Amino acid sequence: MPDVDMKGSRPLSPHLQIYKPILTMVMSILHRITGAALYFGTLLLAWWLIAAASGPAYFDFVNDLMGSLLGRLVLFGFTWALVHHMLGGIRHFIWDMGAGFGRDAREWLARATIIGSVALTILLWVIGYMVR
Repeated sequence: MPDVDMKGSRPLSPHLQIYKPILTMVMSILHRITGAALYFGTLLLAWWLIAAASGPAYFDFVNDLMGSLLGRLVLFGFTWALVHHMLGGIRHFIWDMGAGFGRDAREWLARATIIGSVALTILLWVIGYMVR
């Protein structure tokens, strides 16, 4: 017969305070968050396309809203989420091919995803403003 006192004193599962946040864990959580943020950004893109199809007055309204400081910050965040999620997907693809499982490789890929997403986002916006 099991000892009831012993069963009651041990934890049922690890608590969040036990886990030490490491870079790859943070990147996994961030990959999920950016994936969810892309749904919101896709709604903004659909709204912009619907405004373009609705007529010039409504399109100008939405364009002015997206061109405001707040609108540009949201679009910049959407661009970063898109690039970051893409690079995270490439990182997962590398893992699917059976490479990059070593400790140093995992850390390098995580850092490359962060640095690459920020750099590519800034580069895309600089190119966008130069073309504009």
